[in-house]
Amino acid sequence: MAREICLRQLAVRPRTRAELAGALAKRGISEQVSAEVLDRYDEVGIIDDAAFARAWVSSRHSGRGLARRALANELRRKGVDGEVATEALDELDEETEAETARALVERKLRTARGEPDAIFRRLVGMLARKGYPPGVAIRAVKDALAAQSAEAAEFAEQIDADALADAEGDLERDNRLTD
Repeated sequence: MAREICLRQLAVRPRTRAELAGALAKRGISEQVSAEVLDRYDEVGIIDDAAFARAWVSSRHSGRGLARRALANELRRKGVDGEVATEALDELDEETEAETARALVERKLRTARGEPDAIFRRLVGMLARKGYPPGVAIRAVKDALAAQSAEAAEFAEQIDADALADAEGDLERDNRLTD
């Protein structure tokens, strides 16, 4: 019964060991039986949290443009061990992350309407929701605005990306301390 539950779960999409353990527990399978089945699946390579994490990072970064921080949160929710998640996230370097942020901003900027300051706020917010650090988000938007039009370039020239990123970092830190 436990094997069938796991195989049905895995037929839909790859799963982490923690996800499968949760599915088995939900169906009333004892921890002992669950551990035996999952250990065997680990042995033969049917479940592999490290491979899952690498594939997840690659897929979600290229498909949705998610940054390391957002991906780390998703992997944690999936039950991937912190060390395994860190190894998978290390494959995504800062330059790749910055390039993805620029590409996302350029794509959104094509259809953006409004004043440069409103566009700036919306685009930085979009990148923040995808987990980009303030400095990366602000620089990506500033660079894209500077290349867009004379008015946008003038606005972008007034933005001190480093000062804003420092202020954003301070605000994030303060919010974590009060939560």
